[in-house]
Amino acid sequence: MSPEPIVVVGVGARRGVQATEVLALVKDTLAAAGTTPEAITALATVDTKAAEPGLAEAAGRLGVPLLAYPAEVLATVPVPHPSPAALAATGTPSVAEAAALAGADALAMSGSGTDPATPPHARPARLLVGKRTSGPGARATCAVAHGRTPHHLCTKETS
Repeated sequence: MSPEPIVVVGVGARRGVQATEVLALVKDTLAAAGTTPEAITALATVDTKAAEPGLAEAAGRLGVPLLAYPAEVLATVPVPHPSPAALAATGTPSVAEAAALAGADALAMSGSGTDPATPPHARPARLLVGKRTSGPGARATCAVAHGRTPHHLCTKETS
């Protein structure tokens, strides 16, 4: 029996974002990934946004932990859509994509996923959906990453 898949939704947010906006964006983004909210293992964000009531409420309503990573950690994660605005606001060129990848990496490598200080190494994660925004006047962004547990990694091709 294989372990449950690891699906981490990285979320960036402006101050005062409402949980309803975050949840709508997460659900739309998961639909684009071909999955449902029940598949989420965790939400992840930059540590300076983890206290945002809208993010904490969204994680609570989804029944998953909210993982928080320092900007210095997220800045080391290569992403396809870096943003000068995110860099200026948070100190990292990506919040949503980098947090999704860092969270999925940490969960895949540790098995428990509750230690946000785990450095993003070995990169077992991949993005399922890149950064998306919640629309005009957006106060939230999100991205979805899938973590692959190490024993699922193949070192040799088989036919």
